[in-house]
Amino acid sequence: MKIDSTQLKFILENTPASQNIMLVGRHGIGKSRILEDFFAARREKVVTLFLGQMSDPGDLIGLPHLDEATGRTEFMLPYWFPTDGQPVVLFLDELNRARPEVLQTVMDLTLNRKLAGKSLPDGSRIISAVNGGSEYQLTDLDPALVSRFNIYEFAPSVEDWINWAREVKLDSRVISFIDENPEFLDGDEAFSEDNLERTPDRRSWERTSKIIEEFNELGELQLSLVSGIIGDRAAASFFNFVNSKKIPSAAKILEGDFEENKKLLNELTFTDFTQLNEAVFRWLEKTCDKTNDEVAKNLTAYFDWLSLNDKKELQAHFASLVSADRYPETLNYILEKTPSLYHKLLDLSSEL
Repeated sequence: MKIDSTQLKFILENTPASQNIMLVGRHGIGKSRILEDFFAARREKVVTLFLGQMSDPGDLIGLPHLDEATGRTEFMLPYWFPTDGQPVVLFLDELNRARPEVLQTVMDLTLNRKLAGKSLPDGSRIISAVNGGSEYQLTDLDPALVSRFNIYEFAPSVEDWINWAREVKLDSRVISFIDENPEFLDGDEAFSEDNLERTPDRRSWERTSKIIEEFNELGELQLSLVSGIIGDRAAASFFNFVNSKKIPSAAKILEGDFEENKKLLNELTFTDFTQLNEAVFRWLEKTCDKTNDEVAKNLTAYFDWLSLNDKKELQAHFASLVSADRYPETLNYILEKTPSLYHKLLDLSSEL
């Protein structure tokens, strides 16, 4: 049975720490992110170990050294081993990419919570992740090791990702594209002969968002940049989607006759408006030192229009973009040039 993000969180909440969990799924679907976010909210430390990168057991259990007092060889604790007595969540990523000799070390860890004779603190958890599919170079896992895990196939839904993307404020153009073209979220596993053909995954869409948020318009130069992140086919479809949308530009809304431009807003969808909101902030971030009083007037009029047309959610989205980290120049502009708008935003924030 495949599980989504909601089901995974329920499993994490209700599985005793003494039982191990194995998540099976393709790369880039958010396994490690969900685990880190879930346990961070519970103030539990997550230690991630990439077993596929370990060349021998010493990378996992530490290096041997001679105890001169006893004349015996002991293992020095590895860098990650908890020394404060507090339980940890040990996330063994790429379990089925580990070398066989590393997997032998994992056997004792999963059964007895011990590593080279040293015990993990009581209450510590062990969660592993494995990649599934013929496209990966994998190590066959010993049935005795597999039997020590509760195994779940993790396949988060598109809706899971869209909800997360909105929470962390990814670029709305990316969210809108995936909302209407969900088949591009995880792409496909088609590879070229040299295995270097790029296809999109959830990580690459996040990287794309960080790249394009600096650009109000997406042209040929940006296309060449994004193609290396999500691949030629996905990039072409994404850029065609963005540039064919009949969304008025931020410049047109803020510099033109707002009374005349209002009719352009009536046909926009919710996702269109989120794109327009972000376009307004990006445009102001780069041009606010060159604007006139008409821009400040139109900015306030646009926000008020959202209120008059019963678009509270879009006003909330607009308010969420007021950030000193993301748009510092725009925030200063609103404070200095449109103080009435700033107070409206404060009032809205207090209501939410």
